[in-house]
Amino acid sequence: MSIKEFLKDKILGIILTAFLIISIVVFLAITQIDLFIKIYIPVAVLIVYVFVLVVEFIKKKKFYTAIKESLLELDEKYLIAETIDNPSFLDGKILKNILVETDKSMIEHVNKYKYLQEEYKEYIELWIHEIKTPIAAGKLIAQNNKNEVTKSIDEELDKIEYYVEQALYYARSNTVEKDYCITKCNLQDIVNSVIKRNKDALINNKIKINIEDTNEIVYTDSKWIAFILNQIITNCIKYSKQENAEININVETKKARVILEIKDNGIGIKKGEITKVFDKGFTGSNGRKDGKKSTGIGLYLCKKLCGKLGIGIELNSEESVGTDVKLVFPKNTYHLAE
Repeated sequence: MSIKEFLKDKILGIILTAFLIISIVVFLAITQIDLFIKIYIPVAVLIVYVFVLVVEFIKKKKFYTAIKESLLELDEKYLIAETIDNPSFLDGKILKNILVETDKSMIEHVNKYKYLQEEYKEYIELWIHEIKTPIAAGKLIAQNNKNEVTKSIDEELDKIEYYVEQALYYARSNTVEKDYCITKCNLQDIVNSVIKRNKDALINNKIKINIEDTNEIVYTDSKWIAFILNQIITNCIKYSKQENAEININVETKKARVILEIKDNGIGIKKGEITKVFDKGFTGSNGRKDGKKSTGIGLYLCKKLCGKLGIGIELNSEESVGTDVKLVFPKNTYHLAE
């Protein structure tokens, strides 16, 4: 609040006070009293009024400046009333009471929607666990009655299972800290488990897998890393070339980092789209091609989960050449669960 703004707000009082002082001066001028009194009374009124304005300005400026500074520092702006000291003037007291009531109402609404979100999340997780049973049963039936039809059904069930798992991890992505356990993990075991899981798709698409030395220890949650790696491998398969397709997986160890690299020679990504691939819902031109049917959720989830786990993720790609994804693990043990 500036002096100019304050005086503009007080303009009516200033005009009335000026009129009062002028009236006093005129009235005293026509009376037969001492000159000192004629000067003293209007000057005294002016000094008192200016003093009142100065005191009011200092109080209000201090109060509103404190509010602004607190507002800038707060991440949750609706908690501003909790940081305000009790003001000594009426306007400030009224404002604080309004903010307190507003904050109280906002917190009630936030808690209400948190409860609804948690309830919905629990339902989704329950539904996902329930749907896994008929999927597993369908896969078992297809595998026990092998022919061209059941083979196609089995492939479609694999896709359903993939999207169901994606939905589960999406539902849990905001509460990773409640559902992860940092342990000593061997990247080779995680890579092998993901490759084994995708072996049918790799064989059907005639994709060659080249795995170099991945026998490296990192400290992370193997379940979440397996999910992230599965999303990347699935993309490699989905956007592979029709001929001579291959995926290269290797681990590079540096001073403070362990880098898991997954590189393919697929159709790649357009240069202008690379910066958007981690955006939620972004499918790009590749995701709109026939048979691709991208959701734009996979890489978004990878980026989000990597952030929660303290792992870096980098993606480089060149159209018609291939895509290179790197998972960067910090080489330390301070996250190790007891």
